[in-house]
Amino acid sequence: MSGNKSSVAVIGAGLGGLASALRFLAKGYDVTLYDALDTPGGRAVVFEREGHVFDAGPTVVTAPYLIDELFALFGQRREDHVTFMPVDPFYRVEFTDGSTFDYVGEEERILAQIEKLSPRDVEGYKKLADHSRRIFDKGYTELADVPFEGLADMFRVAPDMIKLENYRTVYGLVSKYIQDERLRQVFTFQPLLVGGSPFRTSSIYMLIHWLERKWGVWFAQGGTGAIVRALVELFQQHGGTLRLSTPIRTIDVDNGAVQGIVTEQGERVAHDVVVANADPSMVYRHMIGREHRRKNTDRKVGRVKNSMSLFVTYFGTDKLYDDIAHHTIVLGPRYKGLLDDIFKRRVLADDFSLYLHRPTASDRSLAPAGRETFYVLSPVPNQLSDIDWDKMAPIYQDRILTHLEERMMPGLREHLTCAFSVDPRYFQNDLRSADGAAFGPEPLLTQSASFRYQNKSPDVAGLFFVGAGTHPGAGMPGVISSAKVVDRYIDAVGEVPRAQSPAATWKGAA
Repeated sequence: MSGNKSSVAVIGAGLGGLASALRFLAKGYDVTLYDALDTPGGRAVVFEREGHVFDAGPTVVTAPYLIDELFALFGQRREDHVTFMPVDPFYRVEFTDGSTFDYVGEEERILAQIEKLSPRDVEGYKKLADHSRRIFDKGYTELADVPFEGLADMFRVAPDMIKLENYRTVYGLVSKYIQDERLRQVFTFQPLLVGGSPFRTSSIYMLIHWLERKWGVWFAQGGTGAIVRALVELFQQHGGTLRLSTPIRTIDVDNGAVQGIVTEQGERVAHDVVVANADPSMVYRHMIGREHRRKNTDRKVGRVKNSMSLFVTYFGTDKLYDDIAHHTIVLGPRYKGLLDDIFKRRVLADDFSLYLHRPTASDRSLAPAGRETFYVLSPVPNQLSDIDWDKMAPIYQDRILTHLEERMMPGLREHLTCAFSVDPRYFQNDLRSADGAAFGPEPLLTQSASFRYQNKSPDVAGLFFVGAGTHPGAGMPGVISSAKVVDRYIDAVGEVPRAQSPAATWKGAA
């Protein structure tokens, strides 16, 4: 700590942690950003192989203003640091019958494609779009960066949620307006991008449809890693301290308030406030003693239903596949049955639906000349399943690549320059996510807003949460908005609370 400034520790240098660290820094506080990995980004780290640059996780920018705001805090323009390029189509949806649907922003283009596939659904889509706009106005515009602390907050919004039919699932609401099964899939896959099944997730997540319609889908030149690098540079330029390869063992608590952190190496660092950009289940269960947790007990944490996990294969080719869009949703022969296998039965199905990412469609710099960079993502059960990934990982990777080759990428195998995968073990071990979940708690209605882990800990004064595990939820807009929620708490009190003892650093046994 320097002078009379309060000292803030941010655990986790993902996008939510970076956003929160910058917001505290802009208010004039001393901020140290810790991460267990040797590179910042969290789920948005970057892998490099054979000259190919792979974004490990998020690739879709849907609310660019949220990133613009972070630069504006320091009187800067995001455009001077990282370039956003529009993606068109947003997604290309490939059906098993060979038909396709280009998911775009302009309603006229959407309606023209609906007319070709299912003319009877044109009017239904217009009604669905209007309904999703109204959900967006309430669920995002009014509530995405507003704190939710208890049942009173839920009761306050409950009448609007009932009026908007948020008691329906995403699939249920879309089915009210759309009859064609292919189109039902087109307009319901979005919850999978934040860890939820459209058959289980509240229709409040239909706001994603209008969010994309409103601001479009963008890609950062250089990949999502370019966003991370720009934010880290901004943070360090303005006095923030970044400590990588520094996993945190515990959060020091005394008399119900944060005192600082203890690293895995046994170093204690005093801080007045701790912001955890980490899975709250892991933080409460493993980083805070039971005696300090009156509400988030082991029993309560154990009842949290976590999202599915992911199997992601990253690969490069020395053949160009110019007919493949930047984002492609490759749907399989089953929809609800496959999702039930993932979310309910927790078994690894023989079939799959895939998300294929081809960033070189927009940015050739992410691969050597004459080559392409891809990743292909398959939703899979989390670690509550009994899948032996030591055995299944190479088999599953082979099945996915074979499927792509047979269905849409002829000659893929002979043109591979590299291929490697991550599975639920990566999310559990490297990213420290409970049950190896890829998105934190599943976005059920009973695990949203006040029912999700709260941004301000009800157990420990001075402890806050940002990221996918807390309100408003997963996805780039969600995790960055969570930092705005914490910002509101700080603005409300006007001053970051001070710990009992001055912030200092000392070595010693934990």
